[in-house]
Amino acid sequence: MKVVFLQDVEGVANGGDVKEVKRGFARNYLVPKALAVPATKDALQRIERLTRQSDENRVKRIENLQALADELGGQRVDVAMRAGASGRLYGSVTNTNIAEQLSTLIDSEIGRRSVEIPEPIRDVGVYEVNIRLYSDISASVNVLVHPMDTDPDEYLQFLETRKQSEEDTDTGTGDELEAELATPMNTDQPVEDIGASGENEDEDTADSSNEVEADEETLSESSHTSPDEESVESTE
Repeated sequence: MKVVFLQDVEGVANGGDVKEVKRGFARNYLVPKALAVPATKDALQRIERLTRQSDENRVKRIENLQALADELGGQRVDVAMRAGASGRLYGSVTNTNIAEQLSTLIDSEIGRRSVEIPEPIRDVGVYEVNIRLYSDISASVNVLVHPMDTDPDEYLQFLETRKQSEEDTDTGTGDELEAELATPMNTDQPVEDIGASGENEDEDTADSSNEVEADEETLSESSHTSPDEESVESTE
């Protein structure tokens, strides 16, 4: 179905564009919301005026969205959830939950599709979430997910203290290891003594070798005694 867009529809068309769309999309969404009309002869004659008006509206809308992004930047959104002792949530925080809390906080409507989270949040903590308001306009907000019946500010302080404690612990362990590696090996025997000891061991080994050689020579001489000598000794 061919339609004439009366205003911008992000990701689809700009006001004044003539496009072919699915019939169900036009009848169920575009036409009821006054975003587009069927491309009749009368509508086609209005294209130039619609385009000019759409351009003007787009400029104003972008200015408003940029102002909204400036307002959103750095905001903290508190979401209270039921959680176990380990911090695991009974349920999850979705982009719809965040959009609702954010809309209440700034008194301006934020669509759930503008909230970009890769997956639902399932643990307590602080999360940085991007809010995309337009193709090139976005803002970053901090989402604090805290247990019910706890004060958000006090719980945030608790999280920051715990994180600092963990960082200090990690740093202390690293410093101790570096100090241990930097300390020279402490031995009871000086280097000179170690060398002397090695020399003495070599001398002992040499003496032992000489003794073994002497014994072998004695045995060799005994084994070479002549038969006559053996007979004399026997007669005597």
